[in-house]
Amino acid sequence: MKIAFIGLGNMGGGMAANLAKAGHDVRAFDLSDEALARAVEAGCTRAASAAEAVAGAEAVVTMLPAGKHVAGVYESDVFPNAAPGTLLLDCSTIDVATARSNIEAATAKGLVAVDAPVSGGIAAANAGTLTFMVGGTGEGFARAEPILAKMGKAVIHAGDAGAGQGAKICNNMLLGASMIATCETLALAQKLGLDPQKFFDIASVSSGQCWSLTSYAPLPGVGPTTPADNGYAGGFAAALMLKDLRLAMEAAASVDAAVPMGSKARELYEAFVEADKDGRDFSAIIQTLQK
Repeated sequence: MKIAFIGLGNMGGGMAANLAKAGHDVRAFDLSDEALARAVEAGCTRAASAAEAVAGAEAVVTMLPAGKHVAGVYESDVFPNAAPGTLLLDCSTIDVATARSNIEAATAKGLVAVDAPVSGGIAAANAGTLTFMVGGTGEGFARAEPILAKMGKAVIHAGDAGAGQGAKICNNMLLGASMIATCETLALAQKLGLDPQKFFDIASVSSGQCWSLTSYAPLPGVGPTTPADNGYAGGFAAALMLKDLRLAMEAAASVDAAVPMGSKARELYEAFVEADKDGRDFSAIIQTLQK
């Protein structure tokens, strides 16, 4: 299948590479020459522009920073160049309202579009083990699933247009809040004189067990290898967690939902990102809580 892939950043680069590895003809574009070069090394074909990548493609995958970027690329490059019936898969994490309006605009132009944000981080993008949460029609999901399956371990139809973004936002609000709870608990355990690994061994098989502890422990040398063991480099940047928490607060306000824990997590990550200039993993917030 001829697939246009627009956006080859930390996540998109690995995703495009896996599509090429699966045998698809991937025409890739990014504003970064370095990112394009890596995609070509991974088996993709370089496109001189997003418009060139889209022309003749059967499917278009976008992985961009925010809703305004997706809407802009759709309007300027995708809609004028995509043939009727082309499948659009937006894997960016954006606000629900923009996701819905993008799909409505695409449908009006005779295209089939889904929102399909991801969970799993850079390592999962490179390994092809992402989870995709998909919003759109049954037809859109049926066409998108075999493409997404080449980049992930799970592809789940969350519901109608925008449902994928809603699921991603809710998931990451839960992740952000649970990571802070995990960090403050480990910091407390240390101050109470508990050995961190011993506490991990207890909590990981007790009622306090959660993914932030057992799979992504924020202390070096505790549990499986995580960004904490690499100076909090790589992984999921705190700035991206903050972006998702802000999206969650916007979504909550739009439906008058009470999210006190999510709101506090947003507040704490705002302070952390403002103070931390190294772009570290979101689990590095434990160092703030240890002080």
